[in-house]
Amino acid sequence: MAVVIAALLPVFLLIVLGFVLKRTLMPIDTQWHGLERLTYYVLFPVLLVQTLVKADLTRVPIAGVGGALLLSALAMSLLCLALRRPLARAGVDGPAFTSIFQGAIRWQTYVALSVSGNLFGSVGLALASVAMVAIIPLVNVFSVAVLAHYASPQKQSMGAIIMTVVKNPLIWACVIGLAINVAHIPLPKIWHEVANALGGSSLAIGLLVTGAGLHLEGMFRPSLAASVALVLKLVLMPALAVALGLWFGLGGSSLAIVTACAAVPTSPSAYVMARQLGGDAPLLAQIITLQTILAAITMPIAIAAVGL
Repeated sequence: MAVVIAALLPVFLLIVLGFVLKRTLMPIDTQWHGLERLTYYVLFPVLLVQTLVKADLTRVPIAGVGGALLLSALAMSLLCLALRRPLARAGVDGPAFTSIFQGAIRWQTYVALSVSGNLFGSVGLALASVAMVAIIPLVNVFSVAVLAHYASPQKQSMGAIIMTVVKNPLIWACVIGLAINVAHIPLPKIWHEVANALGGSSLAIGLLVTGAGLHLEGMFRPSLAASVALVLKLVLMPALAVALGLWFGLGGSSLAIVTACAAVPTSPSAYVMARQLGGDAPLLAQIITLQTILAAITMPIAIAAVGL
């Protein structure tokens, strides 16, 4: 437990620092929007490419890690859809349901990669990057589809849903990094120097941006919808991932990374998608904030429980 807490503490301290900076030194929203776009479109993709280019994939159980997380995300998606009618009878409308759905299946990539790297170094980063290739396309397609069906005033076509996924820079970064690695394409020294510099700053800035986006309004009075999303993401999702990881024969660092990726809070980008497609954005902001705060408690327990 002490090892896990030591790895998680810098991550959550950076999130807290981002929250403080947003309310003191950098209160202007456009400053954070610029940092978010820089991280999402430049810094973070460079880190993913560089991580996968340098990774020794012969030491990474790609099928087990990717399969366990992919199937856990699929199982959680089906469970959320099965809960739609009971939630509707409890007064949860369509837009609120989409926020529960996104809160249950999406994951905070900055936290996942930071924790993985702190725990297991370059191998942890490579494992978490492989997990991204498995999860990001699925959760994006499902999230847009659910928003289009239950919340969007203008129904999204299948082509629009596919384009949302195709334009995701994180997916392209993973694909490019894996392709270069598998094809053994040599890269010049200058690339590695620039990529290491850019990638090294991406996680810290990403965590600061995450903290800046937190909203404490209403966090002490969570609604039924927010409570459901908390239980699904922070309790049930890690349990599903661990069970599937064991079924795939994973253990040690591989199982710990699967657990960490499943136990992270939902992605702040879900809030942007909710605003764009008619979801309940205020509810999702509450879900993201509560999950981020409570994950500081639940993540160490989940990771330590798998025997790290």
